[in-house]
Amino acid sequence: MPEARVIQLRPDDDEPYVPPAPAPGWEDRLAGGLEFLRRRLTGEYETDEFGFDPDLTDHLLLPILRPLFQKWFRVETQGLENVPSTGGALVVANHSGTIPVDAMMTTVALHDDHPARRRLRLLGADLVFDMPVIGSLSRKMGSTLACNEDAERLLTEGELVGVFPEGFKGIGKPFRERYTLQRFGRGGFVTAALRTGVPIVPCAIVGAEEIYPLIGNAKTAARLLGLPYLPITPTFPLLGPLGLVPLPSKWLIAFGEPIETASYGPGAAEDPMLVFNLTDQVRETIQHSLYQLLLQRRSVFS
Repeated sequence: MPEARVIQLRPDDDEPYVPPAPAPGWEDRLAGGLEFLRRRLTGEYETDEFGFDPDLTDHLLLPILRPLFQKWFRVETQGLENVPSTGGALVVANHSGTIPVDAMMTTVALHDDHPARRRLRLLGADLVFDMPVIGSLSRKMGSTLACNEDAERLLTEGELVGVFPEGFKGIGKPFRERYTLQRFGRGGFVTAALRTGVPIVPCAIVGAEEIYPLIGNAKTAARLLGLPYLPITPTFPLLGPLGLVPLPSKWLIAFGEPIETASYGPGAAEDPMLVFNLTDQVRETIQHSLYQLLLQRRSVFS
């Protein structure tokens, strides 16, 4: 029989106050882990048409990322009220960090800190899904190819979709160009938003630039390996595997006011000037937010 929870009244409030439930003990965690293993072994879990596996995400992948989010990067979020609690929306963010850790931290932020615990369905480059293990885990966590067809299907189904328009140009830029946005491509994300009538939520991320300061690029080796770049940082490859440990920079993630698109109508997606103007508006909004966040952060590591 579950333990009764005492309802109290705050001294300055007429509403009942329910104290938070105690953290589960090791017995509960063990039972939950065994139940998870049973579901995985018996196949009693579901995935959607894109390969998204909520059971694996909630019980394995997100718990692996939370220590980075909470303890290592100490991520603080702002403006979560600007992200709709229901329905489709497109979150557009700056990209940086040599390795795209920023996408994973934004996913944790929206799931754990947003009142509606929203899931972010990321759009990734082909290279991500061509990589063994990484590609499969990305699918299971809800990512899909960065193409308008997949983006529009997800948005139409009421999903929260995340896109990083700078792509490899953003995460692979030199440290001296940190927090300077690269080109946003041809505005494919804007056309997807216009066709589905969902709001665009600009997102600025500060902190990722410092986790792997990119001071060089082994271009010849990168071409041989089929990679867009092969980073040289102060710790990699000098320290070998230890060089893959990210520096514990202080992170701030801010979600700006949404830019509505429904009033334009689906046909507006064929207007190149409108697409260009909206793309530029989103880019300038994120760049301005980055400057504001940098002023708020006391130092790189605090």
